[in-house]
Formats: sequence, structure tokens, C-alpha cells
Amino acid sequence: MAQTRITSAEVASRAGVSQSAVSRVFTPGASASPKTVEKVRKAALELGYRPNVLARAMVSGKSRIIGLVVAYLDNQFYPDALEKLSNALQARGYHALIFMAGKNAASIDHVIEEILDYQVDGIIAASVALSSGLSERCRAAGVPMVLFNRSQDDSRMSAVTSDNIAGGRKAAEFLLAGGHHRIGYIAGWEGASTQRDREAGFVTALRAAGRDLYARAVGNFEMTQAREATRRLFADASQSGRPDAVFVANDHMALAALDTLRHELGLRVPEDVSVVGYDDVPAAAWPAYDLTTVRQPANRMVAETVDILFSKIEDPSAPPRRVAIDGPLILRGSARIPDGWTR
Repeated sequence: MAQTRITSAEVASRAGVSQSAVSRVFTPGASASPKTVEKVRKAALELGYRPNVLARAMVSGKSRIIGLVVAYLDNQFYPDALEKLSNALQARGYHALIFMAGKNAASIDHVIEEILDYQVDGIIAASVALSSGLSERCRAAGVPMVLFNRSQDDSRMSAVTSDNIAGGRKAAEFLLAGGHHRIGYIAGWEGASTQRDREAGFVTALRAAGRDLYARAVGNFEMTQAREATRRLFADASQSGRPDAVFVANDHMALAALDTLRHELGLRVPEDVSVVGYDDVPAAAWPAYDLTTVRQPANRMVAETVDILFSKIEDPSAPPRRVAIDGPLILRGSARIPDGWTR
């Protein structure tokens, strides 16, 4: 026979306190004397009582749950960022409920609708683009949302990214300073603001120096497609015809490009071709890759995202904020280092 659930009234009776005192002990942020806390927790442990968080949320109107939406986890940047986001939320007494969403709008819309059914207090969407109708649906439901590592053309939507335009510019200026003339680019998914802005900064800096992009291929932020993009860029086997440097829109693709260049095409990095990525994922620092890359300042991005979200939870009238955080170029061994530059 199923065991009957222990109630807060039974805990209150065992501890010799009121039922409201039990509620205060198990409500984050509520006050109770140390003596009361000790008695209630002792009684709860003896009886095997666990507070019903969902029922309390229905009464208070606060679930203390934040929905985290992410499109994919194969890119090393996202597991690390989600761990940081989850830890930052827990430090504020909230918990993360993670939902996976694909890149297509229908899948994303379905996931957001499902999240709203869980009565979350807020949503963080990581590298996910939303339809204008769905953004309005979240606002109508009174659920604040912040975009993480993605922005969109909606002035009412808060967003936190690295400064992708500046990052692309830094990559171009670095490769130009290294004396490269045939500079290629492997693009990410072209529906992403991160891809658009990184390429815009890169190409603008090349043109400012009187150069055009030598070659371009699309890798869609996926390793398999990045390998194929690398093959297309280097289809001309002659030294004078192939790129002498490549900027790759993220490290996930750059690692695939490095493997293809070295182990399939037999090229030396950086002697034959320099490679620069974007993100600074953990594997970028591994000796096998030693990837020069633009670092996304994940800690600062997470702190800004959480700060914006809670400002909206605490004050729904707070204005939206759009933050782009500058990140440094990390010099390693995958690219020729210009004279006067140091690692």
C-alpha cells in the first residue's frame, strides 16, 4: 500500500510550533528564529516530510523556477554557460528547468508554450531566436525573458551577447597584421545574429584595410558541415590559390577545420595556413589544437543576463536592456603571430 504523504500540520504538531512557522522555515527568504528552524527541520527529518514546492508556487504565484532554452549542446560553449547560469540562479534561490529546442521556429514556439505551462518566473533563451508573436505571448503572460548569446531586432527584448562585431574586427586586424593576403571565412548558421555580426565586423575591417574576403563557405555551426566547408575553401591545391588564413565563426567549427586541414589535406598550421576561432571553449587550449580565438566572456555574460532577468522579475516595468560585452583575442599557436604581438 502506498505511504501517505506527511503534511505540514503533522510536522507542526511534532515540532510544537504553528503550521505557518513550518511554512516560513521552508519558504526561501522568509524569517524564522534559529530555534524554530532547528525544531521544524528535526521534526521534518524524523517524519520524512518534504514541502510541496509546486503547491506553494500556486498559492504564492512564484515557482522560483527559471526556464532555460537551448538549441543544442554539442558546442562546448553551451554546457559550460548553462552550468554557470544554473549556479547563478541557485545562488538567488531559484532553480533552472532546461528545455531543448531546435533551430526551426515551430519547434521553438512549441517549447516556449510548454515552458509557460510550468508557471516559470522567467525565461533565458540561449542562442534561440523567437517569433515576434511568441515574444508578445511571453509579455502578455507576465514572464520576463532575456536572450543569451543571441539578439534580435525587437527593441522590447533584452539580450546579452559578446561584442561580436568587435570580435570579428579583432580577428581581421590580427590576420592582416600577420601579413596574410588570401583570407577566408567559414560562416555559421546564417539565421543567427552572432554569425551576422561576427562576419560584419570581420569584413568591415578587411575592407578598411583595402582587402576583400578571399573565400567564403558556410559551416552552419556544425562540425560535419565545417569539414565540408574547409574542403571547399581549399579545393585549389596550389599554394597560390588556396587561402593563407581562415577565420571560423566559432570554435566548434574551427576544431573540425583544424583536423581537416592537418590530417586530411596535409597542410601545416600555422606555416601553410593560420586559423582563428571564436568562443575560447576548453578544447581550444588543448595542445592538440592550440587555437587562437576570440574569447566570449561567459562569466560576465551570465552575470548580466541574471541581473537583467531579476530586475524584470522584481519590477515588471523595468526597461529592456541590450548588452554587448567585449572579449579579448587569445593568442595561441594556430595562427602566425605578427611582429610585436606576444602570447
